Formats: sequence, structure tokens, C-alpha cells
Amino acid sequence: MNTRTSYVRYFTMLMLWLSLMWIPAAFAQSLDEAKASGMIGEKRDGYIGLVQPSAPAAVVQLIEDVNRQRRARYEQIARENGITVEQVAQLAYARAVEATRPGHFVEDANGRWVRKP
Repeated sequence: MNTRTSYVRYFTMLMLWLSLMWIPAAFAQSLDEAKASGMIGEKRDGYIGLVQPSAPAAVVQLIEDVNRQRRARYEQIARENGITVEQVAQLAYARAVEATRPGHFVEDANGRWVRKP
């Protein structure tokens, strides 16, 4: 891996981490509550997904809003760093799993929801 690639990867990861902090406080609180209740989790594609299909409409709307914000931020980071949105989303998923609290749901490699130990 050359120096430019290392720099781009580091910068991308840093920007991604900082960008996830831009989610408004109301979203963050509701998002955390929905995660804690087991209704939603972190998907492998870098977005939030429904763990329980019977989640209330407000939770579905929250997911759509957060995912829309994430997509816009991923696009910006990808454009600024000359990488794909998918690459940014993969990095975001890795960071999200690290930040996920024990007992909250993440999607495993087989697409199944599992609780983080």
C-alpha cells in the first residue's frame, strides 16, 4: 500500500467517524433508544435496518431519515477522496460495529441479526 493510499484511508476513516457525530441530538437519542429496544441495528451495508418488522412508523421514519443523512455524507466523503460510496459504507459499518454497545444488534456476514457480545 503506498503512502497516498494510506493517507486517503486514514483521512476517510477520520472524516467518516466525525461525520457520524453530526447526526442531530434528537435523532441520536431516538436512535439509541430504538437500538436499545432491539427494534433496529447496524446493517453490513453501512446503514440502519429493522430488526423487528413490526416496528412503529416513527422508528421506520427515523431509519429513513438517518439513512438519508448517512448516504449524503458517504457520497461527500467518497467524492472528496476519490473512492466509492460502497467503500465508505464498508468503513462506516466497521466503525459502527466498534461503537455498538453490547446487546445491540448488528448484521452478520450471512445477513442475520445477532446481538453484539
